[in-house]
Amino acid sequence: MDLVIKNARVADGTGAPAYRAHVSVVAGRIAEIHRTGPPPATSGETLDAEGLTLAPGFIDMHAHTDLALLRDPAHASKAAQGVTLEVIGQDGLSYAPVNDITLAAIRRAIAGWNGDGSDIDFDWRSVGEYLDRLDRAHTDPDGNRGIAVNAAYLIPQGSLRMLAVGWEDRAPTPGELDLMRAETAKAMREGAVGMSSGLTYTPGMYAQDAELTALCRVVAEHGGYYCPHHRSYGAGALQAYEEMVTLTREAGCPLHLAHATMNFGVNKGRAGDLLDLLDKALAEGADISLDTYPYTPGSTTLAAVLPSWASEGGPDATLDRLRDDATAERIRHHLEEIGSDGCHGVPVEWETIEISGVTDPAHTHYVGRTILQTATATGRTPWDTARRLLLDDRLGATILQHVGHEENVRTIMRHRVHTGGSDGILQGAKPHPRAYGTFPEYLGKYVRELGVLSLEECVAHLTSRPAARLRLADRGTVREGYRADLVLFDADTVAAGSTYEVPRAYPTGIPHVLIDGKFVMRDGRRTDVIAGRTVRGPAHRPANG
Repeated sequence: MDLVIKNARVADGTGAPAYRAHVSVVAGRIAEIHRTGPPPATSGETLDAEGLTLAPGFIDMHAHTDLALLRDPAHASKAAQGVTLEVIGQDGLSYAPVNDITLAAIRRAIAGWNGDGSDIDFDWRSVGEYLDRLDRAHTDPDGNRGIAVNAAYLIPQGSLRMLAVGWEDRAPTPGELDLMRAETAKAMREGAVGMSSGLTYTPGMYAQDAELTALCRVVAEHGGYYCPHHRSYGAGALQAYEEMVTLTREAGCPLHLAHATMNFGVNKGRAGDLLDLLDKALAEGADISLDTYPYTPGSTTLAAVLPSWASEGGPDATLDRLRDDATAERIRHHLEEIGSDGCHGVPVEWETIEISGVTDPAHTHYVGRTILQTATATGRTPWDTARRLLLDDRLGATILQHVGHEENVRTIMRHRVHTGGSDGILQGAKPHPRAYGTFPEYLGKYVRELGVLSLEECVAHLTSRPAARLRLADRGTVREGYRADLVLFDADTVAAGSTYEVPRAYPTGIPHVLIDGKFVMRDGRRTDVIAGRTVRGPAHRPANG
């Protein structure tokens, strides 16, 4: 035995009642589970887990760490939460597949999510090359190469469209659609687990249903799933959800709804309407899952709230429109009076938009205040304030958008197809606390304090359910023969340390985290072990053996 974990309370990920057991680990896998008798003898190490719950490692179904995994060998923001696998390539925008032209545009477009990448050597262009780069990103003292936690990748449909069509708001030609199909199939063979979309982000939002259905058919043929950030979380949210359900059923593709909530005043108390829609589709045989984070505010870039026509042509075209007074007035009219598609069809409420980060330190005085607060303090209008920041920070500013509803959050997280996803953005002076706190927040606030979920049910939401969506045959459950990706936490004390005021604080009550049987967190501290690898999709796994 390499390791024996004795006296643990095991919440095995299935949702079944927890039980007391000793768990032995050999060569990175769970070798034996002893429910009775003394712990087995070992020539290796014994860890006494008295008072701790042992669970499968948590799976973050929605992460924005595409460059952070390359940048930071510790990546303690996730490891300290008990996350052993995260799914990246989200919201239709990421860094593969690309060419030289689209890579430059993408780096600018999502600098607010991942930084501008000036510290990264972008020595890849394809999905396979990017995943290979992750697998050799860092080296620990024992010579192990990889990343801090395991990672799976979604093909970003917006990046794909940029590669074939550019930033234009039009249907693809038959040749362009064939190119997107071919690139999708290639990316799936190289290891992607599915495809994401950001249907309120340009240029992905320009895709109509026929185009998305064609791509989803390719994804389904290769064993993947579709993960859309759909067209609205505000006005028309239910219609946007229904569009995704109908589209994926037509394509025969499993559907995973990203950060699936109902936001803005028009949707207060309407989570039940969403769940009724999903339950009907599930009863008819649809394959659907979803993820949420246990907080009410959302987080994105300030530029994302602009109407889509203002972003057509890419970042430079957007900046040109903002510089032109007449065009800027049209943008204001759409934002404040009509409700732009970038702001989910709802007229913008400047008091709900708090600046969480800027790319230029000269503008940090905006951070931590809403657009309305800064406007009031400076004597400008809110739109003039937002316009000036967009121009000065070259569209890089990130925001917290305080438009969610607690009753909707609680209702959706109870659903049987729910999983956990942080949607965490690590950039900015005051990022959303979900980046550091999502998983302990579930266990501390929503299990122990509020009783919204039982501990065993919550663990299932964070482990076996996402593993099933990813079609992982040996992860997500404490079971003999499964990979020893494990977390040990104190159910009586586990809590998120991160807050809106101090967003980069680590959680409490999670002393130990293992990946492949190796401690990446030990006694609450990050070790120097590099144990994470890319987890590649079904189309690639036969080649991997």
